[in-house]
Amino acid sequence: MNPPRIRKRPASGTRNAINAGPYVPEAGTEPFPGYRLLRLRGRGGFATVWEAVNPAGERVALKFMSAANTSSSVTARELRSIQNIQKLDHPYLLRHHQVWSIPGSIVIGMDVADASLLDLFLLYADDFHTPIEPAKVGLYLFMAAEALDFLNARKHSFDGRTVGFQHGDVKPNNILLLGDKALLADYGLATPMHSSAVPCARQGTMEYAPPEVFAGVLADTSDQFSLAVTYYLLRTGAFPYPAPPKTVPKGYTRPAPDLTLLPEAERVPIYRALSPVPQARFPTCVEFVTTALKAAGLEPVRDMLGRLAVVPISALSAARSKLARVLRVDAAG
Repeated sequence: MNPPRIRKRPASGTRNAINAGPYVPEAGTEPFPGYRLLRLRGRGGFATVWEAVNPAGERVALKFMSAANTSSSVTARELRSIQNIQKLDHPYLLRHHQVWSIPGSIVIGMDVADASLLDLFLLYADDFHTPIEPAKVGLYLFMAAEALDFLNARKHSFDGRTVGFQHGDVKPNNILLLGDKALLADYGLATPMHSSAVPCARQGTMEYAPPEVFAGVLADTSDQFSLAVTYYLLRTGAFPYPAPPKTVPKGYTRPAPDLTLLPEAERVPIYRALSPVPQARFPTCVEFVTTALKAAGLEPVRDMLGRLAVVPISALSAARSKLARVLRVDAAG
């Protein structure tokens, strides 16, 4: 897959965008020739996502990331992160088609998603007054886990080195739903990892951030911690920790997680994935989600066409698992 093209140009309009200041997205306007904004799809602290049509008449999403209050070096870093991740190809990574730099914004052209996991979570909470079904949570997070393990694996090329990438901001907002797939999105904070831990700025969304990020370090399992917080939130409707202070002091540490809203058996893998010691977490995100699902009486399976589903553990699967344990015991003896 070719990386997206980065284009630096003023947004179109009746005035010269450079002289007029930062471009402000509005329905009906064209930030770039042939791209017309239709409606606002989402708004976050530093970005808005608009549905648009491209010059071929196809629906696309344009994400406007504010660059007005960041330095040129930070903007360049975000652009570079997006470029490097977009060179990678995985069925559960959201595809980016183009990247532009315009006055006040980095703009990313990407596939239009149906919703995010956060949207689904809020729909269940507001309309059904219940968390999402465990099997549905498990299905979407298993897909996200496969994407994360692909990113995290130290097998990608970056500046002449073989690295893994930590996504750096795993949360329900950044797991998008498109058809029957969950797609990992938003790579602006992706960090190349050439060792098991690298220095980093305090980044990402603090409610989901692992403890090492508060200390200015990213570890090979940092994304797994954030995925575990996401799992707990989607399963229970609550965070496992109290909200961190808006300005996190040096040396800040969280209390132990409160997982009492989950059944006891299901807490065990979550505790491990939330370990304050990165090396004590699961080796992979897939192993974490698979273990959590098993504790909930569920398992991921694929049909003959490779389609993924999460289903109750069958009697046959349970028997096979018991036989495997017996064989391991016999082999050890």
